[in-house]
Amino acid sequence: MPPDAPFACLPIAGLTPMTTLDFPERLACVVFTQGCPLRCGYCHNPHMLPPRRGEPHEWQDVCAFLERRQGLLEGVVISGGEPTLHRELPAALCDIKQRGFATGLHTAGVYPERLAQALPWLDWVGLDIKGWGPDFDRICGRRGMWRRSVQSLALLLDAGIELECRTTVHWRDFSLRDVEKLAMSLADCGVKRYVLQIARDTQCLDPRYTSPLTGIPSGHAVDLLVSRLAPHFEQITIRR
Repeated sequence: MPPDAPFACLPIAGLTPMTTLDFPERLACVVFTQGCPLRCGYCHNPHMLPPRRGEPHEWQDVCAFLERRQGLLEGVVISGGEPTLHRELPAALCDIKQRGFATGLHTAGVYPERLAQALPWLDWVGLDIKGWGPDFDRICGRRGMWRRSVQSLALLLDAGIELECRTTVHWRDFSLRDVEKLAMSLADCGVKRYVLQIARDTQCLDPRYTSPLTGIPSGHAVDLLVSRLAPHFEQITIRR
C-alpha cells in the first residue's frame, strides 16, 4: 500500500532534466529537495541548506515534467539537500514508481528511520559517507550524525538494495592515508561499490575551503591509491 504521508508539500530546490552519472546504468533526472541539517565546509549548494515547507504546485510541476518524459527517462533520483529530512519522501517515491520510473536516492543517511520507510519504494541508493567515526561528525559539522549514518549503512546492506557509497574528498579534511582507512573500513563492512569524489574548491559554504592548500596529494598518488583499493571492491571510481 502507498504511504499515508502527503507528498504535495515536498519542497523542491531544483531539477536536472537528464543525467547519465547520478543513477548508475540509467538515464535519469534529478529532483533536489530543500533543506539539510549538515554543514559540510565544502558544500557547493549552500542555498539548499535552509529548510522550508513546500507548496503543492512544486510537486505538481515535477509530476508534469515526468509526464512529458514518459518513454524518454528510465529513472528519477531524489537528491538534496538531505531528502530524508522530509516526511513526504516515501509517498513521493511511491508516486514516481507508480508512474513507471525506477527510483534512486542520494542521502547521507542521517535519518535512518525515514530511510527505512522509503526502502520499499527504492531501486538504488547513493549513500554519502562523510568520514569514519568522529571524522564524520567533524566533517559534517554536527554531532551524533555518525551513529545515524552507520545505522543507515547497515540497513541498506541488510536490505540487499543496489548501493553505491561515495565520499567527497576535500584535502582540508583528509590525508591520503585517511582516505585509504575509510575505504578499507567500508570494504570490511561489505560495501561493493565506492566512489571518491574530489571536492570542488569554489562556492563552498566555508570560505576556508576555497583557499589554496599546500602539500596535497598529486593526481598520480590518488590514482595509485585507487589501484591498491580496487581488489577490495567490485567497483571503485574516482570523479574529479
